[in-house]
Amino acid sequence: MSTWRRTSRILLAALVTATLVTGAAEAAPRSAPAAEAAPGPAVGTPVGTPVVQGPVAGTVPGDPSAPEVEDTHPWLSTSTDLAAAGYVEEEFYLSGEADGYSTTGELLASGVPYTTRVIVRRPADPGGFNGTVLTEWQNVSAGYDLDALWSPEQIVRGGYAWVGVSAQRVGVDQLRDWSPARYGNLDVTGRGRFTADELSYDVFAQAARALRTREGAAPLGPLRAETVLAVGASQSAARMTVYYDRVLPQVEPVFDGYAHVVGPAPSRKGAEPVFHVLSETDVRTPERRADDDRYRRWEVAGTAHSGWHGQEYRKSLLDRDLGSAPAYRCDRPPFSRVPLQHVIAAAYGHLVRWAEHGVRPPSAPPLEFAPDGSKARDELGLARGGIRLSQVGVPTALNTGDNSGETFCLLFGTHIPFDEGRLDRLYPSHTGYVLAVRRADTRNVLSGYLLPGDALRNFREAVDSDIGKR
Repeated sequence: MSTWRRTSRILLAALVTATLVTGAAEAAPRSAPAAEAAPGPAVGTPVGTPVVQGPVAGTVPGDPSAPEVEDTHPWLSTSTDLAAAGYVEEEFYLSGEADGYSTTGELLASGVPYTTRVIVRRPADPGGFNGTVLTEWQNVSAGYDLDALWSPEQIVRGGYAWVGVSAQRVGVDQLRDWSPARYGNLDVTGRGRFTADELSYDVFAQAARALRTREGAAPLGPLRAETVLAVGASQSAARMTVYYDRVLPQVEPVFDGYAHVVGPAPSRKGAEPVFHVLSETDVRTPERRADDDRYRRWEVAGTAHSGWHGQEYRKSLLDRDLGSAPAYRCDRPPFSRVPLQHVIAAAYGHLVRWAEHGVRPPSAPPLEFAPDGSKARDELGLARGGIRLSQVGVPTALNTGDNSGETFCLLFGTHIPFDEGRLDRLYPSHTGYVLAVRRADTRNVLSGYLLPGDALRNFREAVDSDIGKR
């Protein structure tokens, strides 16, 4: 067995042990006393249970324009080899009657008929399920449903079920046009009466209600959901903020916790915990909501609102389902490669423990700002402060959350590899580089910002690199 392989196993064992020890040490002092405990949620308007139909026939490869449903396939059906991981992907129709709300929380209508769809990726065997469902409000900023928070390596490794909910008009309209046979009956506007997504809040909540049933056409099949989290990125995080701040105080709670990623988060302190994860792109000012016993905010240096990981995963799917993935001309090479998904995965674990057992997540240092109001940067151009993954703490490239150029470029960040001269000055030896990566990731695991599996991946990538070998 090679030295690096033995070291890799030792590192994984040490990181796992560190995580367990850290979690045990945090649990005792962070158990809130009775005086600080959040009050039990008041029961408001009941959330309806929709009728579920499915799984819908049709798999890749299929023809979206085919007249028979079984000859089509789900929009952006994943390219991940789910079967090899013991997972399945299934799609369902949800139908019911939803209430409509304004963005200020005013009840506009009740009992409006709707039909939408959910896409489910879950363990096939209940024994591989960790009990938690990540219920994603599908992002529609690009004009179509986007499963922005589907991160297969972390989600599958953790044993989560992931469910994407089509809650908004733009996404549903595109689905109908893309495959009339498969999606032609979908409607979340009350037949054109509500075109500003007034029904979206209740549609999303009813999807969560459906995930808790195991009767009939259950979206989770044989799985029993113990914890149901609402997750959303960017515009979806903004929609979830309206729901949490304005709608949720009036209705029965159906989610156990909320993850708002690269977008806004609630200002209200409610009964359910809120985890707020921001890329460098999304931190615009030094003014922040302070952490408390129901809110936690993490800011991740060097990451972008929409980085390389998601873009690379979706490219082949958009080529398949749209004919081509969009191309962008940015002023600097786009798509930060600092893996924000690693931090999001750690946040999910904390949010589950917070929702189930009241164990508060660790706080994190904020990104720093210069006196002129811009983000503070070091001599390499990297942001100061924040959570610093090894890709920033032991850098081999300039990764930032900033860029400019065509529309959307400002969301992609920058990735500019260092030249050989700079790499040689930073890392005179390969061993020194690998050990620096290991130290940085061990600190992040101990701090609770990184999972051992992702630290091990970083370590192996460092071992396989040529850094320090010239």
